[in-house]
Amino acid sequence: MTGASRTSAWRAALSLFTVIPVRAPAELDADVTARAMFWLPAVGLLLGLVAAAGLAIAAAGRPSGPRQLLGAAVAVALLAALTGGLHLDGLADTGDGLGSRRPAADALAIMRRPDIGPLGVVTLVLVLLIQVTALAAVPRGWPAVAALVLAAVTGRVAAVLATGAPAARPGGLGALVAGRTGQAGRVATGLVLLTAVVPAGLAVGGRPAMLRGLAAALTGLLAGGLLARTARRRLGGMTGDVFGAIIELSTAVVLLALVI
Repeated sequence: MTGASRTSAWRAALSLFTVIPVRAPAELDADVTARAMFWLPAVGLLLGLVAAAGLAIAAAGRPSGPRQLLGAAVAVALLAALTGGLHLDGLADTGDGLGSRRPAADALAIMRRPDIGPLGVVTLVLVLLIQVTALAAVPRGWPAVAALVLAAVTGRVAAVLATGAPAARPGGLGALVAGRTGQAGRVATGLVLLTAVVPAGLAVGGRPAMLRGLAAALTGLLAGGLLARTARRRLGGMTGDVFGAIIELSTAVVLLALVI
């Protein structure tokens, strides 16, 4: 991949998955979008660091439970704002579609509706509650920063791994990336994540923090993989909504695993 291609894919990733104003490529075809998916974990790193800064500012001062809860809520809100609520919308739509227990065509039609049903609302609220309260339970300081960044990156690595599944329908973002990434690239993405956890964990809290981080990352990837498998079985493949749901679910599971 040339330098120009990497820059184009990076800009496409920022344009597709954040509200950060960038000059996106003129043509967002399947090739550009598939390459942009491999930049998604880097986008997660960027967003996680920004949200961690908000967490640190909001939780600064005398340590207290309410202040840590406020910091966690601010951090999760920043992640939602920086992504334009895109992944949360996908989470709610996926909850409606999979929760309907309808045949694939009907479930996909439900997911395309502009409104959110009761199952989608419940899914959205529960996942956000887990994200906020689990993050608030992580000790303040560098452990909380590392937990938030790990969760944000792992959720997006899980989405990259899920691109090995086919698309559930011909239109939308899912059709541009599902089944269009190479296996070697997906495996490398997962290995880079797990490799990076080792020095980061050792720096934050020694061997126990490293092992906890690895376990949390693997648990988050497993959760994302199970959701992708469910979508493939129930819907016939992946959609943009399912990719968003994988990101949010994996993020929540990583934070939950870190505090259990």
